Amino acid sequence: MRTCRRSSLFQPRLPVVSTAVLGRSPTDTQVWEYAQREQLVIVTKDADFSGRIILHTPPPWVVHLRFGNLRRLEFHALLAKVWPQVEALLATHKLVNVHANRVEGIS
Repeated sequence: MRTCRRSSLFQPRLPVVSTAVLGRSPTDTQVWEYAQREQLVIVTKDADFSGRIILHTPPPWVVHLRFGNLRRLEFHALLAKVWPQVEALLATHKLVNVHANRVEGIS
């Protein structure tokens, strides 16, 4: 049996809202508009949201996870490690790309 140390759990300071609040299988547009209206950050692996930032003003914040599939514990450990940097970048950037080995803010 695997155990997970508490320090590797992903615990963001920002509120987390599941897309389930929008119903079953919300469209990208519904997610985008909800995040924009509620001033939320979209955390996604879907590149479509990164592209929308260029076309829609003002955009909501987007955190684009740009790494391959990970097991749940590895995923949470990676996010726990980089999330303070992500939150710091969100103060001045609308798009933050999270790679397996780096985090970058895009203006």
